[in-house]
Amino acid sequence: MAEEYDLVVVGSGSAGFAAAIRATTMGLRVAMAESATVGGTCVNTGCVPSKALLAAAQARHAAADAGRFPGLAPAPVGLDMPALVAGKDALVGWMRQQKYLDLADDYGWDIHRGRAVFSGVADDPVLDVADGDREAVRLRGRHYLVATGSAPWVPELPGLAEAGYLTSQTAMELEEVPESLLIVGGGYVAVEQAQLFARLGSRVTVLARSRLLSGEEPEVSMALASVFHEEGITVARRAVPTAVRTEPDTGEAVVTAAVAGGAAQDFRAQRVLMATGRRPVTEGLGLPGIGVATGDRGEVLVDPGLRTTNPRVWGAGDVTGHREFVNVAAAHGALAVENAFAAAGLEVDYSQLPRVAFTSPAVGAVGLTDRQANGAGHACECRVLPLEFVPRALVNRDTRGFIKIVAEEGTGRILGITAVAQDAGELAAAGVHLIASGTTVHELASRWAPYLTMAEGLKIAAQSYTADVSRLSCCAV
Repeated sequence: MAEEYDLVVVGSGSAGFAAAIRATTMGLRVAMAESATVGGTCVNTGCVPSKALLAAAQARHAAADAGRFPGLAPAPVGLDMPALVAGKDALVGWMRQQKYLDLADDYGWDIHRGRAVFSGVADDPVLDVADGDREAVRLRGRHYLVATGSAPWVPELPGLAEAGYLTSQTAMELEEVPESLLIVGGGYVAVEQAQLFARLGSRVTVLARSRLLSGEEPEVSMALASVFHEEGITVARRAVPTAVRTEPDTGEAVVTAAVAGGAAQDFRAQRVLMATGRRPVTEGLGLPGIGVATGDRGEVLVDPGLRTTNPRVWGAGDVTGHREFVNVAAAHGALAVENAFAAAGLEVDYSQLPRVAFTSPAVGAVGLTDRQANGAGHACECRVLPLEFVPRALVNRDTRGFIKIVAEEGTGRILGITAVAQDAGELAAAGVHLIASGTTVHELASRWAPYLTMAEGLKIAAQSYTADVSRLSCCAV
């Protein structure tokens, strides 16, 4: 006999937990199935561990870079990698307990451990959860939420499996820093991992198919490439790997890549990290049998309200193939529950979704890029403010980067903001409210901004539409 629930959630990451919390607060009975570690990617193998290690690497780099301040001498900092990884693991374990396991107990929903497979028919789907030799538990819900996330995806390359490779997940478990590291990819994960390992002591080379963070403004790629060059990171643009081999004498991995003009070039390193993207996890769930369609990449196909092709089954988070951000997954989970049980008719709106790469300086963006705005039919007027005109950057002795505003010509309405700067993520967060409220550059230029903050750079960038900022005094209004 099946156990009856209002909502059955497959997956215990951010999407699944947000859905379960929303459903239990609505008085619904909830069950959750999880085949691996409770908490999903973000807390266990993604955001939390990677940013914890990035913060440690930044602290080490800051000491070595102290000479940029007159009167300070660089101070080399030793590294105990096993202790660093153990500290990261302790933080992950604490957050998993506090923010996931304890919360589930507090809210009171059931977590069933084991491999989940849908069975039954489209009109009456059920979920079987099997854990080893124990008899499977059968769960029946009024509605189901598929929130199984995504996993690192690695293209098939001759010799890659034999050479061995790291992913963004396994790299977080290394207890020895590779002498040299070759990173394949140019996206968010690739640039963060490149700077992380370079600052821990690796000699890093990045092979990017086009340019670094190719979905963002071209100024971002140029700024990051300059920062990476200063920090000894080699970036090979338009490099497409074709094969991998292992040197028998040294054990080095040799990646052959087609570079500009089609020529082949070899790149060597002790280890290879494949940062080539992620794919939704849906294999083996039995979705076709209950009438849930999937796409070419395995993603669960959903409508704007996150309903699948089976009206009782919903999708949320990375498994839908939508934007791979943890805050998106959480928003999906809550929205799907509102639509399933309250007929709320909500739809996902990504127009003000902020994007952050946790490099140093960081990359933060929200809204449309210059190219996207023009492609959407907007006549645009853009300004790029170098950080040398931002007092906060001057006192930081770090003017690497910029703030860019994309505005609608004529009205001055802000359509997009991009920054490469310290605290760029916070600038993107401020940009969310500026864009949502329809703020114009003229309004932003006349509003208060606290002096000696990076956020003041937004005001100065807006002032650059009507003034020569090189001729402004400090705190000029």
